[in-house]
Amino acid sequence: MVTLYHCDGARSFRPLWMLEEMGLPYELKMLPFPPRVFAKEYLGINPLGTIPFMVDGETKMTESSGICHYLGIKHGPTPLMVGPEDPAYGAFLNWMYFSDATLTFPQTLVLRYTQLEPEERRNPQVAGDYAKWFLGRLRAVEAATANTEALCAGRFTAADIVIGYALRLAENIGLAKDFGPNVAAYWARLQQRDGFKRAVAAEQQAGLEQNVAPRVRA
Repeated sequence: MVTLYHCDGARSFRPLWMLEEMGLPYELKMLPFPPRVFAKEYLGINPLGTIPFMVDGETKMTESSGICHYLGIKHGPTPLMVGPEDPAYGAFLNWMYFSDATLTFPQTLVLRYTQLEPEERRNPQVAGDYAKWFLGRLRAVEAATANTEALCAGRFTAADIVIGYALRLAENIGLAKDFGPNVAAYWARLQQRDGFKRAVAAEQQAGLEQNVAPRVRA
């Protein structure tokens, strides 16, 4: 069975959502955020101290979009994946990598310098600059969702999961108000998926059962 280490609202939500969409059995282990500060014993499991951390037999992974890709291939077949025979394969892979490297990276700096740092170290200019960076890169999603329900291949795929998490994070840190109309409508559609709702419910239930309080949101 897959074991996923997760923090409320963290990028580990990507594989959690993927697991729910695929209907795979898993064990969800909740940690306070950031675990390397508030759950130092976790460093014995994942020396990086980062979230997510997934264990599947002998396989151990730390990259959220990569875990989604792994789950789709290893535990598929599933329509959530796009294969090399599909003309949309390149676009699919591009969105998978774009999700973290381009979209989530600037968001983490907004989060850090508006919420995580002590008051005296918070920096509105840094947060504002990286918020603009994120919103500028989000133009690609705005364009891609102008006339389609999903990002690629004419259907909901893992690409929508990994990009969808970036939109969830944007909402949590106060950037959703600046979404373009296509992104706003796309994000609304994603939140209506049963898999998304199950993942949110699983996150909340595991936090209650394991006595891990949800992270304070902006």
